[in-house]
Amino acid sequence: MSIFEIGMLICFGFAWPTAIHKSIKSKSIEGKSLLFIYVVLLGYIFGIIHKFTNSFDFVVVLYIINLLMVFTDLILYYKNKKLAIK
Repeated sequence: MSIFEIGMLICFGFAWPTAIHKSIKSKSIEGKSLLFIYVVLLGYIFGIIHKFTNSFDFVVVLYIINLLMVFTDLILYYKNKKLAIK
């Protein structure tokens, strides 16, 4: 377990609620990058896999929380995109 890994996940974890709030409030995909969201999701999945296969510790919980927040933002992206098409 690394204090720097924990710090990174906490910092990223503070950013996602803001992004989710913006997506809910604006009901727009403006300023969002679908590729970025998928790359970040993939990064968290790789982090979780690493934790389960090489160095399992409680930090996996932070990865899962962040993954769920990014996944929420992804769902909102598609919901807002659908609203924009109408």
